[in-house]
Parts: sequence; structure tokens; C-alpha cells
Amino acid sequence: MPYPGWTDFSFDGIGTRWEVSTPSPLSGAHRRRLLDAVEAYDAAWSRFRPDSLVADAARAPGRYELPAEAAGLGQMYSTLYRLSGGAMTPLIGASLARLGYGAGYSLRPDGPPLPAPRWEEVLAWQGTVLTTTEPVRIDIGAAGKGQLADLLSAELRACGIGEHFIDASGDLLNSGPGTGPIPVEVALEHPYDPGRAIGIIRLGSGALCASAANRRAWGDGLHHVLDGTTGAPVRTVVASWAMAATAMVADALATALFFVEGARLQQEFDFSWLTVYSDGHAEYSADLEGALF
Repeated sequence: MPYPGWTDFSFDGIGTRWEVSTPSPLSGAHRRRLLDAVEAYDAAWSRFRPDSLVADAARAPGRYELPAEAAGLGQMYSTLYRLSGGAMTPLIGASLARLGYGAGYSLRPDGPPLPAPRWEEVLAWQGTVLTTTEPVRIDIGAAGKGQLADLLSAELRACGIGEHFIDASGDLLNSGPGTGPIPVEVALEHPYDPGRAIGIIRLGSGALCASAANRRAWGDGLHHVLDGTTGAPVRTVVASWAMAATAMVADALATALFFVEGARLQQEFDFSWLTVYSDGHAEYSADLEGALF
């Protein structure tokens, strides 16, 4: 837990482990609200369950009405699709499945890398409405965990619990204690040695999210960060961290740093960042709250 005396509520959701820390234990009703929010999000966005809304879009083209959070998610992906020249895309689901990261978790490639379909040719995303011209496998993993952290934070605030800290398996959202949270020191995992750290970041109010090629990796050099234009894993970047006011922005930009230089992203987003490249060098923003070893 981030602060002495706080208590944790731990659970599994959307394929990852969550810990919600608060000054006082959450009641059964509060816990139920959080779990219901996780279930609703999974029912809409999971490409691993056949009854989700995005699973419907994978079966047939058509018009699909999505939950309210879809509007912000679509806007974020649209911007990052443009900035990355199509490399970062929500249409990457079939590409991941081709390399073995599908609903069956075979972890074995089923052919050569498969480029994602071009957004402008198959998908219109207007607010909460998706309209597709062919079956598409939507995957919002690059921003979804962060957005769900924001939604859980909103649930806690609606319950009058303004002070809380959410840890979604290393993606962090800090909203306490008080109006000016005491910064939490977070070690940055070495991309080639999980037992070592390459630095420390001090997280005050806001979110810190990471993306790394050694997470969700399998096979011979395969990992989950794919270039949508080729369908192949990114090789030039091995790890990235992003700090922003919301977890969705931090989560999405941590992945975007695999495709777009941080300085370019800062022209459109208010965030700080660190990128570690496969040749061993690192680049980071001047306002990064921390230190590299």
C-alpha cells in the first residue's frame, strides 16, 4: 500500500490484478460498485469473451452502440492513429491473434504478421457509435486499463471517497491523501532484468503508466506492442513510462511512445515521459519527476 495505515481491496479484472488503497476499509457496497464497474467494462470491451460488444463487431459489420466511455476512447485512438501514421490502432486484434495472443492464448503464430486494416477504410467511430464495413477485431488494450482506473476512481469519488490510490499491476493512479498527495516513489523496472530498477519516479496527484516489451511476451521475440502497419512487434523501443493527469492518457501515451517521439506527443498532450530504446539509450522530458540511475 502507498501510505501507512491505509487498507487494500484486491481483485482480478480484465486480465490483471488490481489493488485499491483507501484510508479506511471499503464497505461491501463500495466494493460491489467497483466490481460491477469492472464487469461492465469487460462486457463491453473484452476481445477474449464471446458475449462482449466488441466480439459482436468481430462477427459481422454493422452499427454498434457502446457505453459512454467510448467517446473519449475513440478520440484518443483517433489522435494517436494520426500521429503514428497508423501504427497505433484499435484494429490490432486480428494481428495479435495471428501471432498467438488471441482468445485461445495459443501463444503460437498462425502465419506471418498480419497488418491491421486501415481505420479509414473499415471503421467510423463517432462518439459512442461504431460503424464498420467488415468484421473487425477491436483491441483497446493500449488505453483500456488506464481508462478503467479512471472509471473506478470516479466511482470512489461518487461514494465520497476522494482519497485513494489505484494500482493496476503497475499502472498507478494517485488521488490521496488530501488535496495535495504526498508523492509516492516508484521504481522503474529494468526492461531486461525485472529484479533491477533503472530509476525512480515521484508520483504525486495523477497517473503513471508503463509499457514494456518484456510484459506479455511469448515465443521468439514476440510481444504485445505491435505496429499496425506491419502487424509485427516493435523492435526499436523496449520500455516507456508516461505521467499525466488521468490514467487513460498516461496508459495510451506509454504505448504511443513506442511509435512516436515524446517531444512530438507533448505538442498535443500535457504529460511527462521516459523512453528506453533497444540500443540502450534513454530519452525523457525535462519535466520528468524522478531520476535515472
